[in-house]
Amino acid sequence: MARRRKSKSRVTTPVSLSTRVGFLTPRRREIISPAFEHPREFVLLSVRALAERLKTDPATMIRIVRGMKFESYREFQHYLHELSIAQATSLDTMQSGAGRQATVPAKIKASLEQDLENLKALMQGLDTIRLAQLARRLHSARRIVFLGGDLAANLVKFLEYQLAVLGLPVAVAVLPGEVVHKVRHVGKQDVVVAVSYRRGLRQTVEGLRQARALGAYCVGVTDTLVSPINQFAHECFLTRVETPSYGASYVAPIALCNAIVVACANYRRARTLAVIKQMALEQKHGFRWYEA
Repeated sequence: MARRRKSKSRVTTPVSLSTRVGFLTPRRREIISPAFEHPREFVLLSVRALAERLKTDPATMIRIVRGMKFESYREFQHYLHELSIAQATSLDTMQSGAGRQATVPAKIKASLEQDLENLKALMQGLDTIRLAQLARRLHSARRIVFLGGDLAANLVKFLEYQLAVLGLPVAVAVLPGEVVHKVRHVGKQDVVVAVSYRRGLRQTVEGLRQARALGAYCVGVTDTLVSPINQFAHECFLTRVETPSYGASYVAPIALCNAIVVACANYRRARTLAVIKQMALEQKHGFRWYEA
């Protein structure tokens, strides 16, 4: 019998930082705490260099890493890398890498190159079968609620607009009060999609946590395994938002949103075509469009 191929992009819920640190004695927690507070400064260090930086010895460093249930020092380094992504500030991104290039044209080129890298990472890591399964779930849901605040509000509004065209029962919550009131009514027949990057916006994370507690199927969109979005979602899709500028690049996130729209549009293609035929008439003759 053929072996079932494992999904290349399925995201598992990681052990939280507080849980890992809780495995340690108070003394060892004190030793390792600087690495978690400033992961960018420690992520590339060898065991020996890290031990020297933290004023301990390599053997103790390995015992600390194993005490936090990491299988290897490499896994610990990967965890620090994920933390550095989650904790990145606008100042960090502005000062890092190609952001220090001398000329404005060089910075523009570096920005476009980073956007391309983010998009390539999505193309290589996205499980299209799992995305098609999400489209089926969205079509069968009683209600779909999109959660996203701050800059991510643009992403959830895009999804709301596009899926409303298909007649799906969508709602969006981008303000704290909206999140509270709209999540209050979700249940087992509903799907809640939460979008938030880096540390995670409180209103979005809390809304997702509450939706999970109420029995809704929860989907996360974020950029790192250690995000609290990943912690409370049944499944999660990762997209990179790295940029040499002060903000976050939404090239890859909007590409993922567009892929979700494509999946939903083609899940029931005949139904979609019937709707689009009506749209075509409105686009040709509707009052919304300017005529010279």
